[in-house]
Amino acid sequence: MSGFSPDLLAHLQRDVTTVCHCWRVVRADATVLGFTDHDRPLVVDGTPCAPDSGFSASETRESLGLSVDTLDIEGALFSADLDAGEIAAGRFDGATVETFLVNWRAPDQHALLRKAVIGRITLEDGRFRAELESQKRHLDQPRGRWFRRGCDAELGDGRCGVALDQPAFAGEGTVSAVVTADMVAVDGIETFEPAWFSNGILTCLDGPLAGARHRILAHRRGSAADELVIWRDTAPLPPPGTAVALRAGCDKRFSTCKAKFGNHLNFRGFPHLPGNDVAYGYATPDETFDGSPLVP
Repeated sequence: MSGFSPDLLAHLQRDVTTVCHCWRVVRADATVLGFTDHDRPLVVDGTPCAPDSGFSASETRESLGLSVDTLDIEGALFSADLDAGEIAAGRFDGATVETFLVNWRAPDQHALLRKAVIGRITLEDGRFRAELESQKRHLDQPRGRWFRRGCDAELGDGRCGVALDQPAFAGEGTVSAVVTADMVAVDGIETFEPAWFSNGILTCLDGPLAGARHRILAHRRGSAADELVIWRDTAPLPPPGTAVALRAGCDKRFSTCKAKFGNHLNFRGFPHLPGNDVAYGYATPDETFDGSPLVP
């Protein structure tokens, strides 16, 4: 039982113990929150842990090998630190959760049981359930490059090299209306061509969803304002009046990389990669074989 202090080990060997669980949540934006299943506040390892969240944990197990171990924690949305809108906006996605075993009579007697990452969160009837995945989940993520015709770089990253802070690739506007469950109308971006922000990113600058990022599936010109189709996972759409920043998108094709961004020398795909039908292909008299580029 490495990591357990002698005082805590001595306490656990008693016939009657006074232990509880505490959780420290560290979000991607560096916000640190503490919760406990005890009935009064505790301070564990310098983190205040609130009891008003109704946290409870399911059975957990740790296995040998490389399989990903999981644990569910659930609770009611009573705490001021747990807001349904922030959960729906993805503020807790990928957060690190540390689980402590604590002697609530002497909180300095505590031990770190496990460290996990929040996977999926579900909301139902004023309660939430978060799935905690062990750190071995990183071993289950794809690594390396994909050999395919489309580019496998993220627009604007180090491998792509496009400077997205240029006026041609960034714009700002205001949400004027929520058209459908996955579409908003935005004023102020009429100077950009239709589809310019397709596959791009919308970031909320103010309002209840300030800082939330949404993937734009399609950008088209509407009768009154430009309309953006938003990828809906769990995050709500920005309400009317929200100021938003928009980033141009890329469909990962070589022709788009060349014509829209002038970045074809950094293209990270393989546009000449043969398809599955290449084995059935053959030369015909009406085709041109002059050595010109196959991909414009």
